[in-house]
Amino acid sequence: MIIDSSMTWLIALYIFMLAAFTGYEVISRVPSILHTPLMSGSNFIHGIVVVGALHALLTATGLFGQVVGFLGVALGAANAAGGYVVTDRMLAMFKTSDRKGG
Repeated sequence: MIIDSSMTWLIALYIFMLAAFTGYEVISRVPSILHTPLMSGSNFIHGIVVVGALHALLTATGLFGQVVGFLGVALGAANAAGGYVVTDRMLAMFKTSDRKGG
């Protein structure tokens, strides 16, 4: 039994637009106190994006698919690593200093 899992470009565009709108609405209402935990969760999601891009890269049959998969892996990994760096810097702002005054 073969299952056809292809999507038309219109359905893919609809899903992308719905995800972009939902993401914008959710992120715009986040208070600043929750920004750091949200960044950590976002880094986890970017890890899943990298796994999906790896799957796309490894199952690509043509050159175009391989290039897009490689770019997806590279950009997703850079985004995840950058997110961890930013989160670490933000958490460092809340650490107490060891310097003694005077």
